[in-house]
Amino acid sequence: SFHNLAALLGSGETALGPAMRGATVQAGPPPVGQRYSRSSTETNLPTPAQPSQPTRLIIVSHQLPVRVKRGAAGQWEFEWDEDALVAQVKEGVPADPELDVLYVGCLSVDIGIEEQEAVAVELKRLYRCCPVYIDPEVKEKFYKGFCKQQLWPLFHYILPLSTSSTGRFESELWQAYVKANKAFCDQIVQESATDSDLVWIHDYHLLVLPSLLRKRFNRVRVGVFLHCPFPSSEIFRCFPRREELLRSMLNADLIGFHTFDYARHFLSCCTRMLGLEHETSRGSITLDYYGRDVGIKIMPTGINPARYLEGFAWEEFKWRRGELLAQFEGRIVIIGVDDMDVFKGIELRLQAFERLLERHPELHGLLVLVQVSYPPRSAGKDISELQAFIANLVMSINRKYGQPSMDYLPVHYLERHVPLHERMALYSVADCAVVTATRDGMNLVPYEYIACRQGPYGEGSNAAPQDSMLVVSEFVGCSPSLSGAIRVNPWSIDSVADGMFTAVRLPLEHRRLRHEKHWNYVSQHTVAYWASSFLTDLLRVTCGHEAMKCYSLGLGLDTFRMVALDANFRKLEETLVVSAYDCASQRVFFLDYDSTLTGTEQHAISLAPDAQVLAVLCALTAVPSNHVVLFSGQTKAELSEWFSSVPRIGLVAENGFYIKQAGSDEWSSEELHTDLTWKKIVLPILQQYQESTDGSSIESKESALVWHYKDADPDFGSWQAKELLDHLEGVLCNQPVELVAGSSAYVEIKPQGVSNGQALERLLATLPPLSSTASTSASTLPAARTASADSILSDGSASGRCHLSHSSMADRVVTRPLGAMRSGSIPTTPEPPGPDFVMCIGGVQSDEDMFMRLEAVRATPRMQAAEVFAVTVGQKPSRAPFYLNDTSEVLHLVARLVHAPLTFATIFE
Repeated sequence: SFHNLAALLGSGETALGPAMRGATVQAGPPPVGQRYSRSSTETNLPTPAQPSQPTRLIIVSHQLPVRVKRGAAGQWEFEWDEDALVAQVKEGVPADPELDVLYVGCLSVDIGIEEQEAVAVELKRLYRCCPVYIDPEVKEKFYKGFCKQQLWPLFHYILPLSTSSTGRFESELWQAYVKANKAFCDQIVQESATDSDLVWIHDYHLLVLPSLLRKRFNRVRVGVFLHCPFPSSEIFRCFPRREELLRSMLNADLIGFHTFDYARHFLSCCTRMLGLEHETSRGSITLDYYGRDVGIKIMPTGINPARYLEGFAWEEFKWRRGELLAQFEGRIVIIGVDDMDVFKGIELRLQAFERLLERHPELHGLLVLVQVSYPPRSAGKDISELQAFIANLVMSINRKYGQPSMDYLPVHYLERHVPLHERMALYSVADCAVVTATRDGMNLVPYEYIACRQGPYGEGSNAAPQDSMLVVSEFVGCSPSLSGAIRVNPWSIDSVADGMFTAVRLPLEHRRLRHEKHWNYVSQHTVAYWASSFLTDLLRVTCGHEAMKCYSLGLGLDTFRMVALDANFRKLEETLVVSAYDCASQRVFFLDYDSTLTGTEQHAISLAPDAQVLAVLCALTAVPSNHVVLFSGQTKAELSEWFSSVPRIGLVAENGFYIKQAGSDEWSSEELHTDLTWKKIVLPILQQYQESTDGSSIESKESALVWHYKDADPDFGSWQAKELLDHLEGVLCNQPVELVAGSSAYVEIKPQGVSNGQALERLLATLPPLSSTASTSASTLPAARTASADSILSDGSASGRCHLSHSSMADRVVTRPLGAMRSGSIPTTPEPPGPDFVMCIGGVQSDEDMFMRLEAVRATPRMQAAEVFAVTVGQKPSRAPFYLNDTSEVLHLVARLVHAPLTFATIFE
């Protein structure tokens, strides 16, 4: 939250410390006089909203599924494009009369400014389409510049290595991409009225749109489906705006991919570049992104088979099919249908076909390849060179193997747009379809071919024979779903040639069995099935959005994030703490030093406190009625050296193993007689994993051993950590130890029952009684600081109540069966009065045990009168009911309690 000052100062407070917070962008602040209480049992907490059913589904794509042209009289004419994928999505939408389906996208032609409003009104009236108008110059840079020259090659594993390449990153094109996405966002905001609307974004043209929408509507339900491949992390990490794209995609609620490979690459990018780990549960994959569960959907799209089967009754289809049957009578027909693109492998298919004719002379005059190439969607040197190469190759094959006397041409090359009826006719007469794309998102050509070979239901003169054969590249998204196809490596000319020969020589019975298997899949996994499944998952993932408490942090695409928290988890109010502090006669501070008073920067070499932290601690311990204890995972020697200048401070070292009471120079531990012989067994194992895992290290403490792998390769380090846990579980099965796998990339082995929570419980039980000096300290406070805590809580909140939510800890703890759990020495004699002010602040996962123990101790009679503040550092799920944003806010709060001065630089540091 410190990347953008505007976001930090968004709360509007005048004090420097309180102003440094993320701006709340929920419905608004509570009314004057209303304050959130500290207990979930109070009636003035915000009531979670009930899940509401969406009233609008907005389908967003680069182009609207509408054909537009000028009529004879000069007016605009519109026609619904039934073959567009986004148009067919509506078939999977639940039949709910109250659900309004809108389409948002650009038109294929430019509309003059004076006609834009009239066209928009007409399109919305006819087809529920809302056109997005973008300045022609921006549109050119957005689509043909950034999308086609930079994103499209990147997502297909092509890097612009040459200095003359048009795919080199240009900031101007990136700005046009963002500007175009903002135009889409403005149109959606204009049409959307509530946070409950569903927004389904299609493909790579609009990848920053989720962030832009999330800024406007924090609880909007956004799904993104990528219809192209997603590259491996080694390719994607080369892109200069990689974090902006990743974070924007993660601001969606559900992200869809065609295959597991693409999803795996995306998850790897999130791990390596953002440090995010995914979780799997009951077949679903999720990422926790600032309190929201982002779902990962893996499902290939389909076609509408009924559309193709109905086409067999079209007159133009019957006529064209009859022509083709006569033209190719007695011959074996192979078909390929592609856009003119460098990734479609058209030239590889032609070279393989030439190799097939070269190896099998018996196929001369018998085998025909029909290649359909649609016009390219973008221009460039690569496309023009490819077109010239293909044209020359076709001429060469026809000249070499053609037989004019028999009216035989081995290659029929159609470099034009082929209408649907003609494409269906070509499919229906082809004996085999070949797809040799070197990288493709899905490619529905095999599905269309299967449907056209199936023919209409029932018998009839136009029924196609129910057999087919497919040769499919292993690099296309449809390949895993076509188990009966012959999979080939398109880069291997021999492999493709062998695949085509096998396909045309396969016995008819085998062809029919494979066709039946493919048809069963294509007829069931339709585009409607795909759309229905995606929307169902989107509703499931977003069912709890109404109950979320949302905070917007950062302004730029690389820093913006929407933090979602439980409604009962709230920012700690400094005025409330100050009032309770002033009214207390005996106060206890439990501070986790490693995460609350010092930063945990990735490149920090030492955690030693600076002079400012020491000055604040000295001021805090100088008050006689204050008992201050610092918890740390560091060794007792380091803590003794660092805090030797702070009087009357208690220290807890090695996460609860050693305790030094305030005013004492001696360290004590109830675990001194613990058997630590297991360290001799564990250390060689850790050394073995350290040697085999580059970047890992071993931390040896008196009571524990820790294997760190945060500097290792994320994937390899995670694999090694899981292997290490399994290894140690077997070796230490009879030892009284605990294995802790922390989310901060470490594996810790420590004695059983040792924790900060146990140390906290023991310290509270042995707290010295209130001194006479301390009893008078509260009465001598300034009048402005002695206001009753009850007046602060006059809105109905119950003083002395502490709410601790029960969210599960992220650490994996494995407890060994032998060895009894050690408990703190709770006195059995009548207990003296406890403290009336307890503040416990922690920021790492090991501190969650302190919050849990504090909740248990809070229920004892000795602590019932205490004001308890359990605070975590950072907006994240925690057992603590309060949070502070970062360590600077912790330091500011403590300094304010004791009037210690802080410099401006220290706060921002």
